[in-house]
Amino acid sequence: MAGLQHDTAAPRPTSRDVARAAGVSQATVSLVLGDKWQGRVAERTAERVRAAARELGYRPNLAARNLRLGRTRTALLVVPALTNEFFARVHTGAARVAAQHGFGVVLYPAPDLTAPARDPFDSARASLDGVLASSMASEALGAIRGDELPLVMLDSDPAGSLGASTVNLDIADGMRQATEHLLGLGHRDLLHLAADIDSWTFHVRRAALSTALRGTGATVRTAKALLTVDDARVAAEAALSAPGPRPTAVICDDDILAAGVCKAARRLGLHVPDDLSVTGFDDLTLATAVEPELTTVALPAEQFGEQGMATLIAVLDGRAPEPAPLPVHLVVRGSPAPRPPAQRPVPRH
Repeated sequence: MAGLQHDTAAPRPTSRDVARAAGVSQATVSLVLGDKWQGRVAERTAERVRAAARELGYRPNLAARNLRLGRTRTALLVVPALTNEFFARVHTGAARVAAQHGFGVVLYPAPDLTAPARDPFDSARASLDGVLASSMASEALGAIRGDELPLVMLDSDPAGSLGASTVNLDIADGMRQATEHLLGLGHRDLLHLAADIDSWTFHVRRAALSTALRGTGATVRTAKALLTVDDARVAAEAALSAPGPRPTAVICDDDILAAGVCKAARRLGLHVPDDLSVTGFDDLTLATAVEPELTTVALPAEQFGEQGMATLIAVLDGRAPEPAPLPVHLVVRGSPAPRPPAQRPVPRH
């Protein structure tokens, strides 16, 4: 009849429509779109199914599928700090891969790297499918995961981890690159400003520095500071004004510590890099905000998060890959210079 409005919207496409368009069975469509096709469906066939789903605008009913599989499609990412740029980038990469697989990511800060982390849910084991933890001691995660939730550790000792798998950056090679750069500039009297944190990743830095200096005739002193600019400044001022020959270069565990060294040098009347060379670690935005800009080890944080989440999803699918450490590289900027021919004395106040 004239004047009546009919609902002419096309029916929502089904998996049967996708199967028909791709020329495959519904079981194949389920495997491909459920991301369980590897080793069971040819790559070309899987791509044909994905293309058909895109063209038809097909979206699987995730709620029904999750209920059927007993999964929440949710992963927990545990990090030491939400304010640290490195962990923000890790989250960006992890969330990107999670979204590609229909997962959500809950971000949870646990500032104490070794103390037990509180369960952020009434029961994490009922609310989550798995846990991805960055720069944490796996023992600290017992309250969250119990013995049931799959765990993938980032930046963690693979030999001592309780996780199903570990994903690491090549931290040792990064410290080697920074050390060899300073040695190549003629520096033989170094100060290592180390993070005052009992964490595997910082133990690796210290061991790699020692290895890189072996047989070079160089000496290194160590000072420790918390990961704040002010604490680093205080520690560096004390170390640089101590009796005896002053170090000509400071190698830092983190860009934040390096920024504190630059402030200490300025307060002591020293010029970076003419009197004192400085290197950092991480390549945070801070590295290009200071003057001169920091030479530092760049860590691919987003790629790190991506690989971590991909590994967790693989573990959930019954695989436990142990990927090789992700490569890192030294970014050379203006904070180091050749060793000065003679030291200017530190002004005494």
